[in-house]
Amino acid sequence: MGISTNSVTRRRFVWLGATAAATLALGGCDGASHEVAPSATAFDEPADGEAAANGDAGSAQAEAQAAVAARVDAMTLEQKVAQLFVVAPEALVEGVSQVTRAGDATHEGVKAWPVGGIVYFAPNLTDPDQTTTMLSSVHGFYEEDSNVPPFLAVDEEGGSVARVASNEAFGVQDVGDASALGAAGDAAAAGQAAGQIAGYLKPLGFNLDFAPVCDVVDPLRSDTMGLRSFSSDAEVCAAMVKAEVRGFLDAGMLCCAKHFPGIGAAAGDSHTGAITIDKTADELAAVDLVPFKAAIEAGVPMIMVGHLNLPQVVGDDTPAPLASVVVQDMLRDTLGFTGIVVTDSLSMGAVTDRYSPAEAAVAALAAGCDVPLMPENFREAYQGVLDAVAAGTLTEERIDESVTRILLAKQQYIGL
Repeated sequence: MGISTNSVTRRRFVWLGATAAATLALGGCDGASHEVAPSATAFDEPADGEAAANGDAGSAQAEAQAAVAARVDAMTLEQKVAQLFVVAPEALVEGVSQVTRAGDATHEGVKAWPVGGIVYFAPNLTDPDQTTTMLSSVHGFYEEDSNVPPFLAVDEEGGSVARVASNEAFGVQDVGDASALGAAGDAAAAGQAAGQIAGYLKPLGFNLDFAPVCDVVDPLRSDTMGLRSFSSDAEVCAAMVKAEVRGFLDAGMLCCAKHFPGIGAAAGDSHTGAITIDKTADELAAVDLVPFKAAIEAGVPMIMVGHLNLPQVVGDDTPAPLASVVVQDMLRDTLGFTGIVVTDSLSMGAVTDRYSPAEAAVAALAAGCDVPLMPENFREAYQGVLDAVAAGTLTEERIDESVTRILLAKQQYIGL
């Protein structure tokens, strides 16, 4: 899968400029509003104060782009490729099945492979002191080695997917399943739930939550998303998703809308094998894409693409994160999303049954994804991307595009 023409590359860099503008407009770290005002036209001359504010915003945008561009230019190819990956902590430590502390072995791992982020699961999290110490140590390792700060991530949706709140040692209240929030029909309560989650994750050291779920569930088909989805009604899902995204961002927590373009009507579980939805693009747009549009309107900085087969859209059984018609055409071009696109875990059976770690990571990047999440074998995937650049299958300019998106988000929410 080769990278497309220079015209597409130029188009993507236009999107990157839009990403910088949107990132600055979010103001998530200081609790500012996420509504972006319409741009002024020749028929709507801004007042002097508005003009000054627009000028300040433009200047800040230029400074943000310049700072990120300088950081990207200073990185080696190896550092850039490592920055693309978000992995479990065990991927960086040889011979350890479960990481619960960050010591010398972890430091050596992140020094050798300064990955863009690390995602933690329930077995990694014992209690508040242990978790805070572990995450603080990891952040310190990156700072000591002058590397870009990492995403420190967790899946914390509430209810059936709650790595922290399900552990009594943390002493926090579980906000419950999304289905209960959706049934209550109170979008404000959904926003409060997101703020509550961010309120207990941030003090522990997390800066990214892989939530909210945007899938519109079909209870007659899906046996995995019933509790995790807000509703079988697309508009209800959209209202809840918009409120949760704003709740997370207002609390200064990066969040990720998932699982594009919507797996709620699929039978089976992509953790163990392929799942399929036999819908056309128009049918998806009428229902499944509605909550994702709401997430984008709310300023969501990251969208996860699910391992879904869409034969009516893709034309074959290529999983959605590896299909440019889904990532590039549908998510980027049609919906206008300019933020970070992350795959669902590349260690799931829907991918590993058919692709090697290197093949999956390269295909995801070629399709337009920015972050190959949790490959089955990180080191093979990392080397595979380097080999693809050397062979010309991927270009360094293509890598730079994704790294730029990642660093823009980090600059806004974490700092460089």
